[in-house]
This record gives sequence, C-alpha cells and structure tokens, in this order.
Amino acid sequence: MPATMHTPMHTAAARAHPVAAAQLHAVPKSGPAGTKIITAMAVAGATYAVASYVHSQLKRESGDMDRIFSKQNTAQVEAARKADLCVDTYGDPRNNLLNFLGWSS
Repeated sequence: MPATMHTPMHTAAARAHPVAAAQLHAVPKSGPAGTKIITAMAVAGATYAVASYVHSQLKRESGDMDRIFSKQNTAQVEAARKADLCVDTYGDPRNNLLNFLGWSS
C-alpha cells in the first residue's frame, strides 16, 4: 500500500471538524427553575416521610417498653435498682443528658 493512499476511515477523520477541548467537557446548564423546585420538594417530602416513620416507630416501641416495665416496676425492684446503680451517689441514669431516647414530649 503506498504512503499517499488513505483508507475510508482516514479520509472521514480528515474531513471531520476538530472539536475544542472546552466543548468536550462543557457542563450543560441546569434546567428551568421548575425542575429545581420539584427536586427540592421531592427531597423534602422523602425526608419528612422517613422522619415521620422513624418517629412513629420510636413512639410505638416506647409505648411497648413502658407497658412491659410498668408491670415490673414494683417498690422492691426500684429499691434494688437504686442500690445497684448507686443512684444516691452518682444520680439517676434515667435523667442523664445522653439518655435522649428516654425523653418524653
């Protein structure tokens, strides 16, 4: 094959217009404002749904635990708990700031 002979692929490549590097990596502009609003509303709705679900599950579990413990909390159980946890010395752990799951609204 002579050096001056071009294959059809080389000929098509030679006819193609070169593309600037900036055009290759150009980021398309964001869509209309309506798209942004819909996206924000979808994110807010999903976040609200998840938070509501978690809150309802925590409330249900809290009610279940309260029912269980109300049957077991007698004067003797409370006295043993106070003695074991040294409530008089260290304070009641149920009133600790880190016990945020035990907070009731």
